[in-house]
Amino acid sequence: MKKPLILGSTSPFRRQILEKLNLPFSCEKPEVDETPLENETALQLVMRLAEDKARAAAKGHRDSWVIGSDQVAVIDDEILGKPGDHDTAIAQLQAASGRKVTFYTSLCLLNTDTNECQVDAETFKVYFKDLSLKQIDAYLKAEQPYNCAGSFKSEALGIALFDKLDGRDPNTLMGLPLIRLIEMFKAEGFDVLRAQADLAS
Repeated sequence: MKKPLILGSTSPFRRQILEKLNLPFSCEKPEVDETPLENETALQLVMRLAEDKARAAAKGHRDSWVIGSDQVAVIDDEILGKPGDHDTAIAQLQAASGRKVTFYTSLCLLNTDTNECQVDAETFKVYFKDLSLKQIDAYLKAEQPYNCAGSFKSEALGIALFDKLDGRDPNTLMGLPLIRLIEMFKAEGFDVLRAQADLAS
């Protein structure tokens, strides 16, 4: 690695996704207020929070790359946050039943040496099956995805809720757009594949 790599997240899902690149990294918990600003769109919100998280996680780290990311689910321009409890999750999945939900997953790669960052967001569309209340209740009790935007875990049993998925990178839906991250590394002059030879030696 040319620089230390820091993931500005304590999410086990994002950590597992980043591990796919076979690069050494550490994790920092970014302290960021995630409250949406007045009249802020879902896309504007996730883009802002990705950069805010990267900059918060970067404090005290010099000459490093820091990754920030955020995700929201949207139905008819309404943001679905993390449900937090069973009843809210039921309401979210009932609203999603038989419909399309759009996920915006943002990504920021901050170079603490130059203080410059690349920020982008990927879109992923999820088409839900028609779900009965019994199906929704059974799913939620089995997986308890109360800390997940949209009330499901696509990397696990949540796949049973869907009729179709539409997006360029499945990692985007799980919380970290790896294809876009690899492109950002390339813009920084870092080739993820060529780095494997250096790591192996």
